[in-house]
Amino acid sequence: MTMTVRLRTLALTSFAALALAACGGSDDPISPPVTPTPANGSLAVTVSGLPTGVNGAVTVTGPGSFSQTVTGTTTISVAPGSYTVAAAQVTANSVRYNATISGSPATVASNATASVTVAYAVAPTPTVVLSGSIAANRTLSADTNYVLRGFVYVNSGATLTVNAGTRIVGDTTALGSALFVLRGARLVANGTAAAPVVFTSQRSAGNRSPGDWGGLVIVGNARANRVGNVIVEGSNGSVVGADPAGIIYTGGTVDSDNSGTLRYVRVEFAGYATLADAELNSFTFAAVGSGTTVEYVQALAGLDDHFEWFGGTVNGRYLVSYESGDDHFDGSEGYRGLNQFLIGLQSTYLTPRPGAGAVSADPQGFEVDGCNGGGCVAPSGANAQSAGRDDGLWNMNVFANFTLVGPASGVTVPGSGGVGAVLRRGTGGYYVNGVVTRWPRGGISLRDSTSNNRFLVDSLIVRNLYFAENGGADGGFDATGTNFGQASAFTARNANIVVGAGVTAASLFTALPATPTNGASLDWSPAANSPIATGGLSTFAADPRIAARVGTFITPTVYRGAAAPGGTKWWEGWTNYARN
Repeated sequence: MTMTVRLRTLALTSFAALALAACGGSDDPISPPVTPTPANGSLAVTVSGLPTGVNGAVTVTGPGSFSQTVTGTTTISVAPGSYTVAAAQVTANSVRYNATISGSPATVASNATASVTVAYAVAPTPTVVLSGSIAANRTLSADTNYVLRGFVYVNSGATLTVNAGTRIVGDTTALGSALFVLRGARLVANGTAAAPVVFTSQRSAGNRSPGDWGGLVIVGNARANRVGNVIVEGSNGSVVGADPAGIIYTGGTVDSDNSGTLRYVRVEFAGYATLADAELNSFTFAAVGSGTTVEYVQALAGLDDHFEWFGGTVNGRYLVSYESGDDHFDGSEGYRGLNQFLIGLQSTYLTPRPGAGAVSADPQGFEVDGCNGGGCVAPSGANAQSAGRDDGLWNMNVFANFTLVGPASGVTVPGSGGVGAVLRRGTGGYYVNGVVTRWPRGGISLRDSTSNNRFLVDSLIVRNLYFAENGGADGGFDATGTNFGQASAFTARNANIVVGAGVTAASLFTALPATPTNGASLDWSPAANSPIATGGLSTFAADPRIAARVGTFITPTVYRGAAAPGGTKWWEGWTNYARN
């Protein structure tokens, strides 16, 4: 009985299975056919045109939200599909690079390679015109060309910041264009030796001339020794944007005033005459205070003075002047600043731009005045040229470690020019550890009795200079009976001026080419066995007047001139010696 049931059950089960099979049924689902995944392809991206070590900014996008950044030439594995390549602008060392892309979008197939090229090239530099007034803080950057159109004023309360490597040109269609930093404003121009800030002509190299534009004028709030409303020379000229009343610089009261920072800055081909006999200077410091920083600064191929100080107390270090149309360094009107390490080189006199003015009749190395013109008020019992005595505002500048080299033999010098240092009009001051060479009409001249009075009472002090190859009497002095700067007068005042008999300018320095081409072609370091490697006033302790006047800003040196034997060649890398 039991056996029968089991067989019947098996029979039913087999029958059901057969019936299900006959109907196409099954206990397991039937899987669809499997489609194989396509093989990847390759996208080759070639990046070119950037300087070595600079990365590109390339983005590759494609199917399925694919995105990958590429910085240089590379090949990436990607799924088949369409890929788009984009490249952002790259900036390196203040140079901008734009990209041109070829082959995008690129279609990538399985086991195949598609190619896209990204070619970078230097982007055109945009130009921005500066005109009128700058009334709020503003920054100028090296990735933009700036054009000064007419007189441009940085107003009181505003700071104009100029980044390293920035170039600013004077508009040659608006003659006399210049930048005025007004009282209460600041200019912060922080260049570097590799990337100086340059103010220059708008014209191309080889076509530039002195007087192509106006120059840089900074007006501070320090004191000067002229009274009344005295304006910056040329500031009322017929120039676009000029104030007919001119820019007043007298009346200041804060000797510590801060007008900003000039560091690694050049001014080239400036000095336009906005009126007859009223030229702007390359650098004009009008009543600028001692809170201002000026160092590593050059004036090149200007029509008028390269550095001129009207009163004020601003100090300076590492100043270079090349091919001036008038004086290399000019101080007056109660200027009491301290300056150390200065170079003035004159190898010829350049022809100004037609209509810009004329080369001065009396270009010198130094030309320093006490006071001259309206507003020079005579102190009790003295000449008006000695203005400032009663309130401590005699002209009392300090120049230490200067090298002044005049034009070589055969160069025509304007009739009243060609003197290394002209001191006149009641000036005082200190001249220490300098070299004066190759000036055809003399090394030093003391022009009048008012300045001689300062010399005799020890407020005009000359110490430890070296003269060579100068004209004038006794190797570089005023002739007997002419003016007050005879060799005997300086000897009597213990000036210690050494005259190198038969010594040439070129023999004093490591390298002094007839026509320098760059900072490396010049080496102002004393040559081997040069007499200027020694003989400096190496301590100020013996002369308390000098020590008290220079404080800690001026350091004594064992050498004379602007460069230490074997020392840092501080003029290299940022100075320029173009003539046009």
